[in-house]
Parts: sequence; C-alpha cells; structure tokens
Amino acid sequence: MAKKIAVVMTNEFEDSEYAKPAEAFKQAGHELTVIEKEKGKTVTGKHGEVKVTVDASIDEVKPEDFDALFIPGGFSPDILRADDRFVDFAKAFMDAKKTGVCDLPWSAALDYRKNAEGPQSDRLQIDPRRSGKRRREFRR
Repeated sequence: MAKKIAVVMTNEFEDSEYAKPAEAFKQAGHELTVIEKEKGKTVTGKHGEVKVTVDASIDEVKPEDFDALFIPGGFSPDILRADDRFVDFAKAFMDAKKTGVCDLPWSAALDYRKNAEGPQSDRLQIDPRRSGKRRREFRR
C-alpha cells in the first residue's frame, strides 16, 4: 500500500541521505512531498550533487495528510529546527506515533550528552523542551 511521505528539507541537506532513500521510496510506490519555507524553490545538497524542487510550503501542509516523515541529514535539519513551524510539524508525527525516517531524528537530540561540545549542542538541547517530552521518555 502506497504511503504519503512528507520530506522536510532545505539547502545543505546531505545529498546521499536524500537521494538513496527517496529513490527507494519512489520505487516502492510511495508519494514524496518535499516541504520547505517556499514552494517552487530549488534546494541543493551540501555537496551540490542533488537539487530538489520544493513541492509545498510548510504553511500549506498538515501532518495529518501524511503517513510518514522523512528528514534527510546534513545541515538542513539544523536550519529548519530554528523555525517553530517545522518543529511543530515534526512533533505532530511523534505525537501521532507515525513513522519517522531521519539520519538524526530531532527527538534523538534528547540523547546527546549533557556536556556535548561543538556549536550544534546548544541548538540540539532546545529540542527536549519543545517536544513536550521528558528526556527519559525517549530513551529505550
């Protein structure tokens, strides 16, 4: 049975982390909808190997219209995570217990070491508060 998959991404996504899964999803008969801030925009992978046209604006879509969420890795998730519309969209999939396919699911940020070093650690530590979950609820 074909599924509708929301693909949340912007520039600087990891080329192979979009291209390979996207091709497999399409070959399996699933429908992908690329979502970004601006419909019709072309987003480019961080290596410049893959260019994708955005199908829909985040303001045009609703999580309940999709069966699964796909967030390719790279810097794209870091960029979009700063926009509450994308965080709320991803949170709705977690709340509905829908499938998420991600290199680093935004909820996995909860498992980052408390004393993680590097520029991403501050941004990643915001996610537990935004998700509405306590850290231990995501640990398995």
